[in-house]
Order: sequence, then structure tokens, then C-alpha cells
Amino acid sequence: MIDQYQNLIYSICYRLTGDYFEAEDLAQDTFLSAYKNLSAFDGKNERAWLCRIATNKCIDYLKRAGRRSVPTEDSFFVTVPADGGSPENTALDRAVREELLRCCLALNQPYRDVAVDYFYYELSISELAAKTGRNIKTLQTQVYRAKAMIRKLYRKEETAHGKQGSVLGRSGTNQK
Repeated sequence: MIDQYQNLIYSICYRLTGDYFEAEDLAQDTFLSAYKNLSAFDGKNERAWLCRIATNKCIDYLKRAGRRSVPTEDSFFVTVPADGGSPENTALDRAVREELLRCCLALNQPYRDVAVDYFYYELSISELAAKTGRNIKTLQTQVYRAKAMIRKLYRKEETAHGKQGSVLGRSGTNQK
């Protein structure tokens, strides 16, 4: 049986585990288990019987491997995606978002709500339409006008404060 099915059993184990060395061990365990239980085998379709043993061995291995891998602090932080880089970039992004929100809240209705939802919370036009029940074309027009009003507000504040390159002026991330 080993000569006839070793490649098949190994390939099953390798595909299920993805590990060359574990697949070798599991294939060997499969044949060992088959040998131990040969007396209980009815002799029909030994290929399917061996494949079933190999699959069960791999499933048991994967269950054990899942229990063994308890994340440590180091491995947890490696898998957590970085949220934007340096503390300076994080602070700058926060300042940009605060200034954007302040400009959006300075608008009159209905532009205020549309601007906050679209620019600050980054909802799409279709999400805004579903949320407000308004026509998509109406919302597109309101977003366009709100954007122009925010630019005007920002420029007015920039000249009043004598800023050369304010937070919103340096960041192209919040311009849609």
C-alpha cells in the first residue's frame, strides 16, 4: 500500500497543512494507523480508506495546531495593522479632521449635514441618499456647493490668520 499510495497520501497531507515536513509526518502516521487497523479493514476500496485516514489525521493536526498557537503580545502587535505611521502624522491627521469638521459645522442647513456626512464621515452619495431619503442628484449638488463653501471658509480663515500653509492646505487627503 505504501508503494502504491505514498504520493497520493503525501499530496493530500501537504494540501491540507501547507507544510512540507508536517505532511511527511502525517503521511507516515496515516500508513502507521492503517497498518494498526488493517484487521478491521474490510478490503474494499483501500484508496478511499487511506485518503479518509489521511484527511482525519490532517484535521486533527490542524485542530491541535490552532489550540497551540496562543498569541503573545509580540505576535499580536505584528498582525495588527498600523494605523497611519508616525505620531506626527497621526496628530496632523487628527488636526485636519478637526478643522474639516469645524468648517462643515459652520455651514447652514442643509449643507451642514451633507458636508459632515460626506466629507467627515466619508459616506458615499448612495449611502447619503439611503440615510436621508433625498434624491441622488440633489445630494450631488449639495455636496458640490458645500465643498465650494468649505473652501471659501477655509481661505477666509487662512488670510485672517496669516497662515501660509494651514493643516488643510498641506493635506490632500480630505479633498474629494
